[in-house]
Amino acid sequence: MLTDYIAPGNRVELKATGKMWMDDDARTKHIYMSKIMDITSDDRIEILMPFEKGKIVLLPVDGEYSLCFYSTRGLYQCFARIADRYRSDNMYILVLDLTSELSKLQRREYYRFSCALELRSRLCTKEELDAFEKNRKYLFDPGDNLQKSVVVDISGGGLRFVANFHYDEESTIYCSYRLPSGNNPKDYEMICNVLKVQELESRPGLFEHRIQYIFIDENSREDIIHFIFEEERKIRKKQT
Repeated sequence: MLTDYIAPGNRVELKATGKMWMDDDARTKHIYMSKIMDITSDDRIEILMPFEKGKIVLLPVDGEYSLCFYSTRGLYQCFARIADRYRSDNMYILVLDLTSELSKLQRREYYRFSCALELRSRLCTKEELDAFEKNRKYLFDPGDNLQKSVVVDISGGGLRFVANFHYDEESTIYCSYRLPSGNNPKDYEMICNVLKVQELESRPGLFEHRIQYIFIDENSREDIIHFIFEEERKIRKKQT
């Protein structure tokens, strides 16, 4: 049954599929965040209509979407069509008919969780990258000359941080940060590719970096995902 895998309160991502809009329409590329309100049958669910910048996003009836669910059992995906939309008790609801079976998500496109963590990083040398590619990690030494910055969101696939310095796009860096986990906090290390760098308009001299993990221990990746799920669960509990 569908309720064996997902439940009301779970977060869900929606991304447009099909040809509802022209390919250059930004809505076809945008990923919307929402949450499940009700599961009415094994092929129909109801979710909150997405909000962005305080405004409702009116997704069209008959629009087709790929869905990614963040459940307590992991990430699941399927395809769906918007069958209806209505308002109830000042909430705007989308009714979705699932058009495919629910499946475990293998392609890792992770939800980014907002946070504030100290990041330590530096550029990698070519020799270090060669060692990692040959799985000879014992040749790698993080060293003491690490620059400090602030992580503003994390996921199982990468992170975003803000610093008063900047790396070049496409550069490769060593990163380390610590997740708060009770009495036994743990440092997580990874080698990352810098995807995008831009100076903050509101705070000149600070640079936002978006980076993707390219070498990370899979146990560490699972720990990070588990941390995100647990923090999301705590937030949902406080809201209810």
